[in-house]
Amino acid sequence: MTATASPILPRSTVARARPAAQPARPAPTPQRLAGRYRYDRRAGTWAWSPEMSVLLNLARGGAHPCTELLVRSLHPGDRPRVLDAVAGACTTGVPFALRVRLGSRGGGERPAVLIGEPVLDAAGAVDALEGLLVEVPPEPHPSVPRPGAVETEVDRVHALETEVSQLRTAMSSRAAIEQAKGILMLLTSCGEQVAFDLLAHISSNSHRKVRDVAVAIVESAAGHAGLPEDIQALIRDVCPPTPHH
Repeated sequence: MTATASPILPRSTVARARPAAQPARPAPTPQRLAGRYRYDRRAGTWAWSPEMSVLLNLARGGAHPCTELLVRSLHPGDRPRVLDAVAGACTTGVPFALRVRLGSRGGGERPAVLIGEPVLDAAGAVDALEGLLVEVPPEPHPSVPRPGAVETEVDRVHALETEVSQLRTAMSSRAAIEQAKGILMLLTSCGEQVAFDLLAHISSNSHRKVRDVAVAIVESAAGHAGLPEDIQALIRDVCPPTPHH
């Protein structure tokens, strides 16, 4: 039996299309975990968010927040600076922003920023200290450097300082608004929401930011400055003085 040769199929003259190269995906932006805290200076007590406990490597529902837990979670070299900053903020009313190192369960160090903003009462004395602890994760190192996208340590520090400044401004605004609400609640015997609505009403009709209205009320109550006439008029319209018989 004669074997027949297998037919030779002609090669296609059409070049196969190569799959288009997929653009490289940008490296994910590191997520920054932030925890909030409040220290009541008069009561000597701390309170902080669950995120703060995570940053400090504390078990949920564990020990009650206190100065010892905060300090113990920091690098030994940072503890004196943090204690001095907290004490200074509580006595002189000076805010702070410190770069600190947090411990980890694996024994390493994690960079973070601790921010403190004093909360003043109507007389200008420090009533509490509020702040944030923000973790600063390490930047990812791309396998292929991108041309023109070299970020130096100076750039990272500058970006971090800008972010810290924005956080401090936001916290300062919040503290001033809370103080102004308390003053209005005392003056008008209203609730917290009504006091904020009053601030918003004054802001809208005086063409000022809510924070600026709050600062003006707090400064006036502390005797540091007079209350602007337009704010005075709006407060009188909403809360006219009680006539004396």
